[in-house]
Amino acid sequence: MRFEVIAFDADDTLWHSECFYVDTQSAFTALLAHYGVEPQTALDVLHRTEIANLSAFGFGIKGFTISMVEAAIEATAGAISAADIRTVIELGRTMTGHELRLLDYAAETVTQLAEAHPLMIITKGDLMDQERKIAASGLADYFSRVEIVSDKTPKTYAALLRKHGVSPDRFLMIGNSMRSDILPVLDLGGWAVYVPYALTWAHETGAPPAAHPRFYEISHLGLLPELVARIENGG
Repeated sequence: MRFEVIAFDADDTLWHSECFYVDTQSAFTALLAHYGVEPQTALDVLHRTEIANLSAFGFGIKGFTISMVEAAIEATAGAISAADIRTVIELGRTMTGHELRLLDYAAETVTQLAEAHPLMIITKGDLMDQERKIAASGLADYFSRVEIVSDKTPKTYAALLRKHGVSPDRFLMIGNSMRSDILPVLDLGGWAVYVPYALTWAHETGAPPAAHPRFYEISHLGLLPELVARIENGG
């Protein structure tokens, strides 16, 4: 058996992303502390607002920034000043300009796998922000296909596989999110490799399907080429 396509998630699979959200949240809670809002209260309101806004604004920095503004108004009962609302917006804008840092082994692994397999990026988020990060990564030339989607569901993956003429049982997805990268692909009959990241949004977590015959977990991307070879050789 040989994989027709090997696909990667981008944020926190190929490069760091969640750490910048954590840093921004820390600045957000520090700002609201001036209004007497406890840090955990500020985070609870923000996370609840993010979840409520997903259907309207989707994933990514723009939706996160809008949620910060809305959460700041709610958590301070409308007391937050216009100047501090501007500060919140600047926190979101700053996230779009952070320096991209690849995860360990990302470049070597992508380079090696691209020698024998078509590679794809399937990622969620803002179109402009994800395009910027893909270009800045230095890895763009190794991926023959890039798909930036609003969400990752079995329906989303099924549509992408039909679009590219890929059979689910010859499709491998690598990512750090059980909810978005692993479970939907297994539901379709595909293969999935989970690479845990130290910081993962609670909304993206889930129970590992440890007994599933097409599910694998590795500690870092450097182990992926050997695993791919073993799967393809029937090991």
